[in-house]
Amino acid sequence: MKNVLNQKFDKVCEILNKYENNHYKLIPILQEIQEEYKYLPEEIMTYISTALGISSAQIYGVATFYSHFTLVPKGKHIIKVCDGTACHVKKSGDILNTLQSELNLTDKKTNSDDGLFTLETVACLGACGLAPVVVIDEKVYGGVTPQKIKSLIKDIKEAEANHE
Repeated sequence: MKNVLNQKFDKVCEILNKYENNHYKLIPILQEIQEEYKYLPEEIMTYISTALGISSAQIYGVATFYSHFTLVPKGKHIIKVCDGTACHVKKSGDILNTLQSELNLTDKKTNSDDGLFTLETVACLGACGLAPVVVIDEKVYGGVTPQKIKSLIKDIKEAEANHE
């Protein structure tokens, strides 16, 4: 266990060194750490606080202010369902319900048990003409139906099974 922990902090040290331990570069440091770990682990944020000589509260303030950052692990595939006006009118709720059912999720449980998926509902994806819209791993899908979303999830699961 200690070896794994040391490896975790070795990577953090590399990132901090890249940014010359400069607290003015906190946002790019946090971005790179999140890219590495897929979220901002509490023990790493505490370590950064000490390494940069700034309070944990300042780091948490930045991490919670920007919606890009997350303090909890996310799945390998991020699914964003738009529930803006255009999408809502075109039944994005049905797509959300289908995803929750297919992945055994709820409004409070947004990560699938297998760690493959995180489901997020967003206010607007800026693609109203394609409503209803879903984004999976930054790829936009327009005119989504419950059947189409089931097919997309099935395809992702099959691709993941083939990579194991």
